Amino acid sequence: MENTNYTENPNMQNFERYNSDGTKKRDRQGKKGGKIGVFFGVVVLLAVIIAANCMVVTKQNQFKLIRQFGRVDRVVTESGLSFKLPFVESVDTVPKELLLYDLPASDVITSDKKTMIVDSYVLWRVTDPLVFAQTLSCSVSNAESRIDAIVYNATKNTISNMKQDEVIRSRDGKMTITVDESGSELSGNDLDLSEGREEVIEITSLTEEVMGQINHVESQYGIELVAVEVKKLDLPDDNKQAVYTRMISERGNIAAQYTAEGKSEAKMIENTTDKEVSIMLSDAKAKAEATIAEGEAEYMRILSGAYSDPEKTDFYSFVRALDALKESVVGDNKTVILTEDSPITQIFNGRY
Repeated sequence: MENTNYTENPNMQNFERYNSDGTKKRDRQGKKGGKIGVFFGVVVLLAVIIAANCMVVTKQNQFKLIRQFGRVDRVVTESGLSFKLPFVESVDTVPKELLLYDLPASDVITSDKKTMIVDSYVLWRVTDPLVFAQTLSCSVSNAESRIDAIVYNATKNTISNMKQDEVIRSRDGKMTITVDESGSELSGNDLDLSEGREEVIEITSLTEEVMGQINHVESQYGIELVAVEVKKLDLPDDNKQAVYTRMISERGNIAAQYTAEGKSEAKMIENTTDKEVSIMLSDAKAKAEATIAEGEAEYMRILSGAYSDPEKTDFYSFVRALDALKESVVGDNKTVILTEDSPITQIFNGRY
């Protein structure tokens, strides 16, 4: 039997009890109070857990799906605080904001059997969280996997119906063409730099063509593809050199064509100029001959008038004789032998 010692405390009305080893004994009333405190603590903790399990906090960039035994019971679309049954209903979170998915670069083949590398990205968002949960299990990864397949197929179908140069020209929705004065487009074989002019026209862009083939995503999966944009169009490394060589050859042919057309036009201008110069020289010679003829006629008229006047006949005969003598004395030999009856001898003898 346990030995108990009782010690009187003068400041207390009751006696304190100690065990035989000197330790203080707790009374039954203290034990009861401790159990009540623990009980209340457990109750408060359970209340907090239950309250936390009842509350559903929805942010502005979220949808909340309330499930009851695995089935979607309701969808919370507005931000704020709502409630659910604890331990009976569960909550799934679906993103509400605009999401970006960067597709991996892929190879596609054009209608003229040219391989191109397309690198693009997609902007998308969830529009129907219930359908999204039913078809894609509220998984963004599942949605991106479906988007990858859908966009790739649409891109492949679009590019496979276009030639390589059409794909490149339609990338930004604008195309520069060269037209003549009537507005007809000039091809590479009939370009005329003197008459053609460049115009920028609006065309359906590559991304618009791709978006036109994506029309079932929203109704089928509860998501919307806001935009599909092509970041880069490139050629495979093993095709780049061949394409560059072909482009250089084509540009060389166009340059040779321009050079030939320029030489032909230069020859035409040269021939026209030579013809005009010949005509001008011929006209000038004709005018010169006419002027000379008019001068000789005037000379003969003056000479005829001079010989018809007896007073001037001797003077002109003297002048003409001197001119004849001047023409005959040429070179180093200055000796003139004249007969006595020569008109020049008669001039020097003073017979004229």
